[in-house]
Amino acid sequence: MHLTKKLILACSISIMSTSVMAQNAAIVNGKPIPKAQLDRLIKNSGQSATDPKIREQGRELLITRELIVQEADKRGVTQKEDIKDQLEQARMAVLITGLFEDYIDNRGGITDDDYKMAYDSIKGQFGGKEYKVRHILVEKEADAKVLIAKIKAGAKFEALAKTNSKDPGSAPNGGDLEWVSDKALVPEFTKAMVTLKKGQMTDKPIKTQFGWHIIQLDDVRDVKIPSIAEIKEQLKTMLMQDQAWQREKFGLMVKAIREKARIE
Repeated sequence: MHLTKKLILACSISIMSTSVMAQNAAIVNGKPIPKAQLDRLIKNSGQSATDPKIREQGRELLITRELIVQEADKRGVTQKEDIKDQLEQARMAVLITGLFEDYIDNRGGITDDDYKMAYDSIKGQFGGKEYKVRHILVEKEADAKVLIAKIKAGAKFEALAKTNSKDPGSAPNGGDLEWVSDKALVPEFTKAMVTLKKGQMTDKPIKTQFGWHIIQLDDVRDVKIPSIAEIKEQLKTMLMQDQAWQREKFGLMVKAIREKARIE
């Protein structure tokens, strides 16, 4: 073969090889693993698709999987009846799950009545009040009493909280705990807080497992109950975890499929 033709052929083979590798993450014993398969694997794992280390780990995983498949085929493992049965059961499980999810998401499997039923079962949890409250936490009752006296004499609650409170979360904000539910606090704190009026402070230190508190109530409001639309995804998740509801819906799906089928 003429030297020029050999060079052209070699270059063509090199270009084709580079093109094939650009489309594939790897080629295992002649079997290509598409780069798109690697991209899906990384996306489904929730990791960064641009991180070279993550991509290499994913590539190695896909290579290992392909080697296992090829070796199983070579040894005739995939031709064994019990293995075939298990593979078919796994395939059916995936198909059933996918079909049911499609029925729920796109075929009207989940209705407005379903959402309302789920909403009614939990909306009582949203009732009650929220409190905008400040506190100063100290180790000793005597220290708390001194601070109470200073506040009553005109010192600013916020300033004393910043310099004296042992609560690292609220001290920098003048003791502000933001809006909290009475259920989110320890019982002794809650008991004292709910007796206060807006703008009022506890006259005596309150003892809890954390130390001694001085509590000041800034405001109170009713807890806003979210609408069905606002928590629709949470309601859907709740329904999908209800096995009795799933069985009922799955039965309705199968019934609809059978009604359209011709069975002889």
